[in-house]
Amino acid sequence: MSEAETLAMKLEVVVIPVSDVDRAKAFYAGLGWRIDADLAGDDGVHVVQLTPPGSGCSVAFGTGVSRAEPGTAGPFELVVEDIDTARVALLARGVERVDVFHGAPWARLEGPDPERRNYQTYGAFVDPDGNEWLLQEVSAPRGRGDHAGSAV
Repeated sequence: MSEAETLAMKLEVVVIPVSDVDRAKAFYAGLGWRIDADLAGDDGVHVVQLTPPGSGCSVAFGTGVSRAEPGTAGPFELVVEDIDTARVALLARGVERVDVFHGAPWARLEGPDPERRNYQTYGAFVDPDGNEWLLQEVSAPRGRGDHAGSAV
């Protein structure tokens, strides 16, 4: 392969560790995520896969799927056009808390970016096991195509 050629690699599925498959399925389906698969085998393996609306990447979890401890995954980032709308929707759908902050994800200055600059406002929430999710407000995507959309 020459330097001019690139090898396309699209992130398809991210595995998250959960302690209760049915509880996790209900949580993510309650967020409006599409259930792509719910497969149980005779070998005790149970896999559930869901996709957030507008996403090209799914999450999968189940029994016999991950060696990681439940609640240790993330943060995973979801892009939303409006953090306030996403926050209200998530709270209405059963998420206990969505913390809104600005700056870099590691700085976490309370509240939205004062100038509401693109890519500068975040929200954070956890699933029932403690796996962390970030929302990033992107109203005008740059450079990587149109990936802005609602995560809820």
